[in-house]
Amino acid sequence: MPNDSGLLAIAMVAAVCIGLSKSGFSGISVVSVVLFAEIYGAKASVGLALPLLIAADLMTYPAFIKYGSWKPVWKLLPATLAGLLLGWWLLGEIGDEVARRVIGGCVLFMVAVQAFRKWRPGFFDAMAESRGFGYSAGVMGGFSTMLANAAGPVIQLYLLTQRIPKMELIGIGARFFLLINIIKIPLNAKLALITEASLWENAKLLPGVFVGIVIGRWLIGRVPQAAFEWMIVGFSFVAAARLLWV
Repeated sequence: MPNDSGLLAIAMVAAVCIGLSKSGFSGISVVSVVLFAEIYGAKASVGLALPLLIAADLMTYPAFIKYGSWKPVWKLLPATLAGLLLGWWLLGEIGDEVARRVIGGCVLFMVAVQAFRKWRPGFFDAMAESRGFGYSAGVMGGFSTMLANAAGPVIQLYLLTQRIPKMELIGIGARFFLLINIIKIPLNAKLALITEASLWENAKLLPGVFVGIVIGRWLIGRVPQAAFEWMIVGFSFVAAARLLWV
């Protein structure tokens, strides 16, 4: 774990990004993925981020409990579990350098999903009608959340194509990620990615998550969502490229 104050400050920025992502700016979650991978190492960052994500889920879930339901979550769960197990197996088999590139690939894929959804929205309306789309989204979501804690865009895409109203979409997403992140705890622990040292680091960074949630709730009605998301797409593309090729 880094003792350098500059690295801890960057890690705190990543924690703030987790809070922001749970307040409605979901695209910014990939920023925290990249920053944590740079500071703590690719594999260690997966386990380190998980308790912070669960803390953020627990802080935001009550605010959206009246929106949505668990029914879409149960529908996605079998395919998501299959993706989780595949990602868990792969994470246990690869070294840190390969994990770095796999995480970069997952981030780059999520960036492409976000960008293409905004560029060709009609394409995704047609995709929603295709056979197996829900299962594919679940498997990809499970795989990417196990390897990089970065399933938000693909799950959001699936829910959007089901024509679910905005607030219900947020409520379903809050349920889904709270459940999936809790399921990931024993899988991460089995790979020794959650340790006593990482939990102490979580304690240092937890205030950043809370600050991010507060800032996100304040910003959500003041910053144009589209402009913010395009900015995150650009930043994340550069960051993912760094993980892949630098």
